[in-house]
Amino acid sequence: MSAAEKNNGGLGPGLSLRHRVAIGGGALALLLAATTVLALATSSDTDTSPPQTASVIPTESAPGPSGSSTGPDGPTGPTGAPKTRDPVEFGKAFAARLWSYDTRTDTQTGHLASLHAWLTHEREYADPDSITNNIPDPVLWSRMRDGGQYATAEIGEGHIPASFTAALNADPGRITDVYAYAVTVTGKQSIRWNGSGAGAEARTVTLAVQCRPNQDCALAGVLPNIAP
Repeated sequence: MSAAEKNNGGLGPGLSLRHRVAIGGGALALLLAATTVLALATSSDTDTSPPQTASVIPTESAPGPSGSSTGPDGPTGPTGAPKTRDPVEFGKAFAARLWSYDTRTDTQTGHLASLHAWLTHEREYADPDSITNNIPDPVLWSRMRDGGQYATAEIGEGHIPASFTAALNADPGRITDVYAYAVTVTGKQSIRWNGSGAGAEARTVTLAVQCRPNQDCALAGVLPNIAP
């Protein structure tokens, strides 16, 4: 069976700060500029490889792979998300949802809508495109559905990256406009499809999670870089 992966815009090490902000998308770029999350994209020790969405397209001729509160503009608590004020716990929960899908019972648009429901309702700080870029497109989803493909996630750990903490300690006031935190989550995605095929892959993602004081957390977006 062949493996298809969807690569999404990573930031090359030679890009200028202006280009890095532009590539990040309007809403998320504003978020990054308004908080210390931007330091992650320009840190020398940040992984600049693009995020990936794994998908296995089964065929019959090849072997399988191995292996609610309110904010300034209204409520910020996302629909379907856990009620927590801990950015790491929220990030781990979202990563588990991001890496889990079932093409047998869900449509691509339905899966995408369920992920978008985790976004903050403060629209100027929400970046839905950053989620869209991390799931299979409708054509690929259809091929995966033909093979009865589904995936489950096992979360390993989550943490606030050291580069974010250092930037925040250097300038604590920068976070008070948006209250967005960088959270890196690692885990394993297990994939199955028709005919007893199965595979597993390691996964890592860095998220921007908004946690205003005395309010439940919400997602701002998926960062284009992985911060260790």
